[in-house]
Amino acid sequence: MGTAQADGARTGDEATENSEASEASGTPVLLREPAEGTPPVVADPAALAEACARLAAGTGAVAVDTERASGYRYWPKAYLVQLRREGSGTVLIDPIALADDLAPLRDVLNDTEWVLHAASQDLPCLAELGLRPRSLFDTELAGRLAGYERVALGTLVELLLGYTLEKGHSAADWSKRPLPVDWLNYAALDVELLNELREKLEAELAAQGKLEWARQEFEAVRTAPPPAPRAEPWRRTSGVHKIRSPRGLAAVREMWQARDELARKRDRAPSRILPDSAIVNAVTADPKTVEELQALPVFSGRVQRKYTASWLRHLQAAKALPASELPSPSQPSDGPPPVNRWADKDPDAAARLAAARAALAAIAEDRKLPVENLLLPDLVRRTCWRPPADLSEDSVADVLRAGGARPWQIELTAAALGKALHSTAS
Repeated sequence: MGTAQADGARTGDEATENSEASEASGTPVLLREPAEGTPPVVADPAALAEACARLAAGTGAVAVDTERASGYRYWPKAYLVQLRREGSGTVLIDPIALADDLAPLRDVLNDTEWVLHAASQDLPCLAELGLRPRSLFDTELAGRLAGYERVALGTLVELLLGYTLEKGHSAADWSKRPLPVDWLNYAALDVELLNELREKLEAELAAQGKLEWARQEFEAVRTAPPPAPRAEPWRRTSGVHKIRSPRGLAAVREMWQARDELARKRDRAPSRILPDSAIVNAVTADPKTVEELQALPVFSGRVQRKYTASWLRHLQAAKALPASELPSPSQPSDGPPPVNRWADKDPDAAARLAAARAALAAIAEDRKLPVENLLLPDLVRRTCWRPPADLSEDSVADVLRAGGARPWQIELTAAALGKALHSTAS
């Protein structure tokens, strides 16, 4: 059993007592496994029906987490779903084994409030399973709004509840089957204290007068649409800045697209098909033959050698492209240029940005908020680069609203931002 308790769930009162004791001693209590033990993984319809009955009989919000296989698999699927509810205990579900049988879980979960940590990371893969919360509470976002500088789950649990969570498996290959017991312990602990943590943070936000702000932020996360596909995702290749010529960039694009297609087919992380560094190295070296390509690092490996002829064909295809099909050296963008170029391109815009940043920093410091949570930096830059003709509070508020700012953010910033923009107007 876990270090803090031999049997039964850890109650909110116990968590409070433990937090106080931990503060007094300076030593958080290390949890190696859940208080009630780690439950078996639910992987068949009968076990799912029993688990859903327990969840339905529970009360309050459901703590939710997922484990993916980032760095191993191409698709960001959930390979384990962890749930915990008062009166229900912890449930671990294998969504891969139950891919066609999750309707009972949707019936239980989709009409409840969820508690998640960094919800935006988990919601997309849960939505793929047809799982969507009625409302949510994000403990990471709550921690930011409450003014904590470090908001990792383990950090907040230590600070507010007095426990240290077992670490070490977040970057594991969760597509592996069967999952090792120590991995399952780690996964179960991720939801063990989420509801208690939520209670602490909710009380703190209420005491600071920020609870309504948090609710607006949580709803924005819950209803956020999927991000738009990047126009030229290959430009995110690590090290691509070393390639200067359009022809060289075309070669990076050809190899990136070929790697991406192969990664999709094999459901493997692209970096495990071919590292970014190998793509950039091949383009820079400009090999003319298979032998020259195989002489380069990575391509000389046993697995890669059978693909080198294909990689070389893509490098050569880039050389054959007409000039009209070569990519631009600079990435297309509908936004303002990099801030470090503003002073040269538009000194007035640079002055507006400096004034706006100073005004927002003062508000953030006064309200004990990260300035990036007060107002998205990209929205600030866009507003300063092309401000509205009318710099009244109402006009600036309209611009912020159109850019996705929440009511609480607009209320705090519109007037100050308008004054900052007006102060630099020529």
